Amino acid sequence: MTSTEFSSWLQAMRVYTHPRVLGMLSLGFSAGLPLLLIMGTLSFWLREAGIDRTTIGHLSWIGLAYSFKWLWSPLVDRLPLPLLTRLLGRRRAWLLLSQIVIAAALVGMAFTDPVVSLTQLVFFALAVAFASATQDIALDAYRIEAVAVELQGAMAATYQAGYRIAMILASAGVLWIAATIDVSTTYDHAPWRFAYLVMAASMAVGIITTLIIREPDVPYSRLISDNETIAQQAIAHWHLHPRINAMLVWLYGALIAPFRDFIVRHGKQALLILGLIAIYRISDVVMGVMSNPFYVDMGYSKEEVATISKVYGVIMTIAGAAIGGLLTVKIGIMRTLFLGAVLSAATNLLFVWLAGRGHDVSALVFTISADNLSAGIASSAFIAYLSGLTNSAYSATQYALFSSVMLLLPKFIAGFSGQFVDAYGYENFFIVTALLGFPVLILVWLAGQAKFAISESSSP
Repeated sequence: MTSTEFSSWLQAMRVYTHPRVLGMLSLGFSAGLPLLLIMGTLSFWLREAGIDRTTIGHLSWIGLAYSFKWLWSPLVDRLPLPLLTRLLGRRRAWLLLSQIVIAAALVGMAFTDPVVSLTQLVFFALAVAFASATQDIALDAYRIEAVAVELQGAMAATYQAGYRIAMILASAGVLWIAATIDVSTTYDHAPWRFAYLVMAASMAVGIITTLIIREPDVPYSRLISDNETIAQQAIAHWHLHPRINAMLVWLYGALIAPFRDFIVRHGKQALLILGLIAIYRISDVVMGVMSNPFYVDMGYSKEEVATISKVYGVIMTIAGAAIGGLLTVKIGIMRTLFLGAVLSAATNLLFVWLAGRGHDVSALVFTISADNLSAGIASSAFIAYLSGLTNSAYSATQYALFSSVMLLLPKFIAGFSGQFVDAYGYENFFIVTALLGFPVLILVWLAGQAKFAISESSSP
């Protein structure tokens, strides 16, 4: 490598010294921390506390808050908060509010013993879920608006790094903390209380970053203006009060225009695309709810699960994501999407083999390696696919719609996973989750054919 080439590489690496790119590391951490604390890690806590699998399965519906965030994403996108918006700007105001609520609700979870008051714990977990989903909406909007297009790759990279670090802390970190101070041979609430208080304090990383960063300066979109003009013209003959007219125009621009834009741009393929988004991650999500209870029932300790599943597994997911990113360049997004769907479903069958081996650490390492590597490949391709579907004028609202649809059906079905395991056992459950991936393959193939047909028809 010549000195000129080396210098150009050093120049390219300086993108990661950009203040907003560096800030995304902390904001990604803030976004990744709450998720497992109300899902995977919480299910481990509940199972250790003696909560039955059916109830744990039903409580996974708490995660449906992420699936319905598109309902209030237009409000986060355009509704100012009293005082906070004036002081911080609309993106930072919503970020700060959601982060404070997350921290407070985690404190509430910490001081609630599920054995004594499971209902109260559920209410606090719901508060975490809704605030976390709101943070995601505001953060996606900030990420898109904060820097120019050429810096978006670096923003996404640092965001994912922070997110994965937080997931390790929220899973392995919590288990390690709880195990370290757990001196009882039976269930004890105190270790979990301390661990969740540490997690609540960790939200200070995001709160401080939100107070430090600058609000993005975003020009008003011409498309938004044009759509509001159309709405004004449509209701002009109704002769309503000016304030009512203004409110209707705002509601149209915030609630209807982003979804109308998606339908108009994709036409007949819109339903096919939404169907694919709705079920692409179904195998992983449905299986994931019962993974931690499965580890507990197979006799794996908190330390083993923390080390193998939560740390080593996350590293394998990151590796899979890197491979997936390379494959999307080499063979295309749709082919990588298909490969990811095949691998995600097939690796669920490894859990059938693992269930037959009982407490086998080596087998667990192998299974986690294959499963998380496949999940990383699928996730990388899926994010690339979703990103290509959005319109920059409505990126926050449309991305919220896609990410909501992505989890709605899988999370609903996952709520019955505990009942299924109780009735038919873990082996049959893992086989069924693998079979759920078959319709995904059909939809990926159809979407690929439709995309090919459109590109052929538009070529000269």
